Amino acid sequence: MEERQERAVALHNKGYNCAQAVVCAYCDLFGLDEQTAYKMAEGFGLGMGVMEVCGALTGGFMLAGAKCSAGTDAPGTTKGKTYQVTRAMWQGFAAQNGTVYCRELKGVQTGTVLRPCPDCIRDGCALVEKMLLK
Repeated sequence: MEERQERAVALHNKGYNCAQAVVCAYCDLFGLDEQTAYKMAEGFGLGMGVMEVCGALTGGFMLAGAKCSAGTDAPGTTKGKTYQVTRAMWQGFAAQNGTVYCRELKGVQTGTVLRPCPDCIRDGCALVEKMLLK
């Protein structure tokens, strides 16, 4: 699946934000069309636009919902499972990078970048592959 990770980085280099890059690199595997996935993920880049939770991670969360949710046929019945998966993704990302927050990853206050966007995207993709595609 490394080719998916590199496709996500290439999408980011093309102008997609981190969330869009992750979601769009895998959207076909989750029954999502790329145009809709791109639009839905737009507000999640740059840490939800305010340097909060990393867009690469929130892109993974969107895919977790696409995978785990029963949809409108069974409202509320699958939230617990989805939250369990997103919590595990959060913990995995934090363990690898020391934080899940864009501003900390980018070193806004410290001047020290912990992880550049392409590597965060690869990390988000790796979590999607490990937790949603295995």
